[in-house]
Amino acid sequence: MLELMADAVPDRLALVAPPVRLTFGELDARVDRAARLLRGAGVRAGQHVGIYAVNRAEWVESMFACMKLRASSININFRYVPAELRYLAANADLTAMVVERRYLPTVAEILADAPDLRALVVLEDGTHPADDGGIGALTAPGGALADRGIRLVEYEGEPADDGPVRAPRSGDDVFVLYTGGTTGMPKGVLWRHEDLFHAAIGRPLPDGSQPRVLADTLAHTANPPLRYMVMAPLMHGAAELSLLISVGTAGTAVLWCGRHFDADGVLRLAAEERATSMTVVGDAMARPLADALAAAPGRYDLSGLLAFSNTGAPMSGQVRDDLAAALPNVFLLDSYGASEFGHNGSATGGRRVFQLTPDTAVLDENLEPVVPGSPEPGRIARRGAIPLGYYKDKEKTAATFPRDARGVRWVVPGDLALALADGTAQLLGRGSTVVNTGGEKVFPDEVEDALKAHGAVFDVAVVGVPDERYGERVVALVALRALVPAAAGAETGTAPPGGPTTAAELLAHTRLHVAGYKVPKEIHIVDAIARNPAGKPDTVWGRTTARRLSDEAAAVRAATEARATAAHAPEEVNA
Repeated sequence: MLELMADAVPDRLALVAPPVRLTFGELDARVDRAARLLRGAGVRAGQHVGIYAVNRAEWVESMFACMKLRASSININFRYVPAELRYLAANADLTAMVVERRYLPTVAEILADAPDLRALVVLEDGTHPADDGGIGALTAPGGALADRGIRLVEYEGEPADDGPVRAPRSGDDVFVLYTGGTTGMPKGVLWRHEDLFHAAIGRPLPDGSQPRVLADTLAHTANPPLRYMVMAPLMHGAAELSLLISVGTAGTAVLWCGRHFDADGVLRLAAEERATSMTVVGDAMARPLADALAAAPGRYDLSGLLAFSNTGAPMSGQVRDDLAAALPNVFLLDSYGASEFGHNGSATGGRRVFQLTPDTAVLDENLEPVVPGSPEPGRIARRGAIPLGYYKDKEKTAATFPRDARGVRWVVPGDLALALADGTAQLLGRGSTVVNTGGEKVFPDEVEDALKAHGAVFDVAVVGVPDERYGERVVALVALRALVPAAAGAETGTAPPGGPTTAAELLAHTRLHVAGYKVPKEIHIVDAIARNPAGKPDTVWGRTTARRLSDEAAAVRAATEARATAAHAPEEVNA
């Protein structure tokens, strides 16, 4: 797809990743060079190459370079702590990794447990060039990993391989997208390139028809390019797919490359580059943007903006209303999809009611369509162009990709919905206990295991409670080994009197085991964790209790702040 566009419109701007600007021809040449570099480092067809970096042009180049070699790029969350990276490197069978220098110390900690990892391609990021995280000592003669033959390669170094990289490829080549799984650790979703194109990338052509083959996408070159503002990290599927859509429509991808989300910075970039569309992931991105627009009306010239879309996490009605007020001439759109689905439907009314695509349905427990208008919820499912399954997980693949009585294969990730009488579907939420906080999937089992590793903890239940900005926030209910009754309305960050440990200590402990976005925003000490007969935490009790304790703690904080304000207020003087 990239090569088609590079041949057809080589001088059209393809990528803006400040400070880098690349035309399609320049991007394709840079991708060829990266592919030769990876091939020279030993990467072969079918192998997996991790990309461990924040948004930057080289992230894009590395992803396409893997495709040229018929290898698969593996998206790595740059927030991972060593334990999480260790799991991913081993589970994905990484043979090479494109990594920013600042992350080499983390890589050094897991190298011994990643036996297939043979090449590290280093991206410079301002870290001292001599800092290799200790990998040099590990791999040098006499080092603990000297016999592994691990190579450090500079990304901008001269490729040892100068052969061509344009070669016959296949729709059966595999694109791997790591996403969360019910065990709490990510799963690799395996997509055939052809299926991914039809499920998630191909967009209607200028004449309104759907592209049937890649060459059909050349019709987009007849129109001026759309400018897609990609704000989410490329380690997330929503951002990767947005990038591929941009290339597949001969558009320009404008990539936010800040290490942190900055609403003002994003809006300035969107204005400077005349973005025609912006895509957010729930309120975590939409709320700051809405606030920034409201705080300075007219500061940002977004007159070129045509569409503002949301995907990956719910956007609240209030935020939607605020955006509509700030951007009255912009089309607001909610898109429904998943890593295992692709694009499955769209909504414009803000009620999480979607018009599903023709190959998507709401099914009952027998994989039969739910009768429209039925009060009973079903699970959203898709057939046709769907993934092959999960990498190295036959059990999860069998459960998520079942066949119905007619032999039709479906993908059923677990989202619950009502089939409405008018043919639309109202999304109710995840069928599992996953916490979706700002588009990040946090799995309770993983956080519970981290907390239980603390010696003072007896039992834990981790749940999500509603959050104005992030949709949900992670809250942990903890029963300590010392049976001290919890104080009613105890504030976050404190433990009941006489308790052997504090919530602050538990938070610090948890940060050693999981990425920051998974660490509970609140920890409440309780007497015991209610469990169902199967021994699993009672999720209804957990969510109700967590929300009550959160509300009580917030009320205590508000009362304390009010008393402090009153104590410092000047006394009235009678005239």
